[in-house]
Amino acid sequence: MELLLVHHEVFGQHKASSRQHPERPDRLRAVLAGLDNASVQLNHLLAEPVDRGALLRVHPAPYVDSIEAFCRAGGGYLDPDTYAGLASWEAARRAAGAGIQAVAGLRHGAADLAFLAVRPPGHHAIASQAMGFCLFNNVAVTARHLADAGERVAIVDFDVHHGNGTQDLFFEDPDVLYLSLHEFPFYPGTGWVDEVGTGRGAGFNVNLAFPAGTAGDAYREAFGRLIEPIVRQFDPHWILVSAGYDAHRDDPLADGALVASDYGDMAGRIAGLAPERRVIYFLEGGYDLAAIEASVTATIDGAVGELAFADKQGVMSPSAAWRAIDLTAASLSPFWEIG
Repeated sequence: MELLLVHHEVFGQHKASSRQHPERPDRLRAVLAGLDNASVQLNHLLAEPVDRGALLRVHPAPYVDSIEAFCRAGGGYLDPDTYAGLASWEAARRAAGAGIQAVAGLRHGAADLAFLAVRPPGHHAIASQAMGFCLFNNVAVTARHLADAGERVAIVDFDVHHGNGTQDLFFEDPDVLYLSLHEFPFYPGTGWVDEVGTGRGAGFNVNLAFPAGTAGDAYREAFGRLIEPIVRQFDPHWILVSAGYDAHRDDPLADGALVASDYGDMAGRIAGLAPERRVIYFLEGGYDLAAIEASVTATIDGAVGELAFADKQGVMSPSAAWRAIDLTAASLSPFWEIG
């Protein structure tokens, strides 16, 4: 099996003045090590800057221009968490364009699936605001590109933080199905089960709002009971994955209880829902380097049916996790056939 790896050295040059910032270049080294350990052949592709027109379909021109001016002026902090520097403008443009490149590569048979080892991440960025370490919404740029071409897109987001930016950008859009599994209540404070979309987009926004301590057993139940049947009924042309590894039990910024093989299990289930050569993974969060490396390997091995290990420790999710699944099912039952 072949994996299209989209990357560029500038992603490692996007960094805060403080070496203590969790969203640091070392994360990419862990990702690349994890990919090297996976049971696939890597086909490398240099990320190119996003076409401005594609970027403007998601982010208005005044906002894009403000990010460019901020970076060229030397940068700093856009909010207490989100930084940008001289290299960040180029990094953000290449991160935002990488998904469109991957689409073209998979369409032409360059690989069986794609992984975007990019920084800065994207799923918190809303149309006119950077936040949560994110400048542009990378997965949304690709989803908008595909949806505008008449394709149905499902976005599965397993980052421990809710992708408020992605939800906001597609909340009224029936061509993009957004499904998020995240810790709640937690940053950024959005993503409760009743946030199902509005207007023509009602029912196309799915939130599994899990409590702290949720483990793989609840994630598997959520996939089997909700995510898999909903995605099958939606019948997407593409599945884009916001791949955050911060729900891992060793991550320092959250309180999830996943282990590496849980990511492999999710990836295997996602692979079974998508047409051939139509899955793209976008790096989002994850801040423990060893956990990132092991989880990325498990993700790719799971996606290609080569997950050769199991490191489940028998951790059981709290009862509130199962209640969250019930509440999500109740919120979505008017729109989908679910158990």
